[in-house]
Amino acid sequence: MISINDGKDLLYVIISLCVLLFTIFSCWAIYYLARILQQMFKVIKEASNLLNKFEELMKSLKEKIEHGASYLPLIMEGVKKLVELMKKRAEKKKRNKKSE
Repeated sequence: MISINDGKDLLYVIISLCVLLFTIFSCWAIYYLARILQQMFKVIKEASNLLNKFEELMKSLKEKIEHGASYLPLIMEGVKKLVELMKKRAEKKKRNKKSE
């Protein structure tokens, strides 16, 4: 057991207890700070992966739009020819009705 003879011994015991408690608190705080940092790194990594997936999706959409846009002139030509055929057909029907 600790023998306390005077006030100086009591002061040393109290200081050593305070240092011990401060050390325990510091270790606890450092542990939780490390856990918080670990969680932050996980969140940042997941966000980075999500952004990479989004970037890949945007690239894919851009390529599909570019390829689709290359077919647009052909589609427009087809629509023009279809409209011309419809006009000719409508004119033929009008002529046939007038001649009857």
